[in-house]
Amino acid sequence: MPDRLKIVYSVAPDAAALAARAAKYFAEKSAAAAAANGRARIAISGGSTPKAAFGLLADPARQWREKMPWDKLDLWWVDERAVPPDNQDSNYRMTREAMLDKVPLKPEQIHRMEGERDPNDAAARYEMALRNGFGLKDTELPKFDLLQLGLGPDGHTASLFPHTAALHETSRLVTANHVTTVKDSWRVTLTQPVINNAADVFFLIGGEDKAQILKEVLLGPVDAERLPSQSIAPASGILTLLLDQAAAALLPATGEGGMGTIERI
Repeated sequence: MPDRLKIVYSVAPDAAALAARAAKYFAEKSAAAAAANGRARIAISGGSTPKAAFGLLADPARQWREKMPWDKLDLWWVDERAVPPDNQDSNYRMTREAMLDKVPLKPEQIHRMEGERDPNDAAARYEMALRNGFGLKDTELPKFDLLQLGLGPDGHTASLFPHTAALHETSRLVTANHVTTVKDSWRVTLTQPVINNAADVFFLIGGEDKAQILKEVLLGPVDAERLPSQSIAPASGILTLLLDQAAAALLPATGEGGMGTIERI
């Protein structure tokens, strides 16, 4: 982990503006990665705010669709619920309906977590897919060009929930996680070392119900066991947050352009 973390947050006036800002971020960062590396390898999370952004990326009437390097994109998931891909709770299903059915991505570019399998088997298979897809050796970590996270009302991110075993998993790339506080369910998730190794990690957070927990995560005492989002400290030393005004209501006021910065040691 870096000795010092610079948290940069950008505040949009409302949910619609936040979705547009997120679509712009996805398009610009993906295009830059594709230009620099020949591929853009991104990992995404579920939720209503990403869903709106994905819809904008797929909309032919919007500028971001044509800016996305669809032919050079590899799409991965940060986490998934232990449900089939057609289940209403599936992160893959949400993404497919919002974006994948409408954009020119080939099946081999889409790397979904197999939520219909036994969670431990699904985690092992996804780890193998990552190792093969990134050409990893031994203890190497994949390095995503862009990785998008959300924030849960309990301070969780990805499927790293408070006081769960996955918080302490550092030897695996992907792990199954049993969550007793949310429908007593199983999840499959990238582990914290993988998330923190991405070149660009950003949270996409909207809604007034996130304001208090966001303040605790960013400004409160560090207790990553209770607030797993505090464990996200990218190796780059920079963490980006895209927020709407409602979610950012309890953070320090932003400056010009709706930008703010917090330094964490």
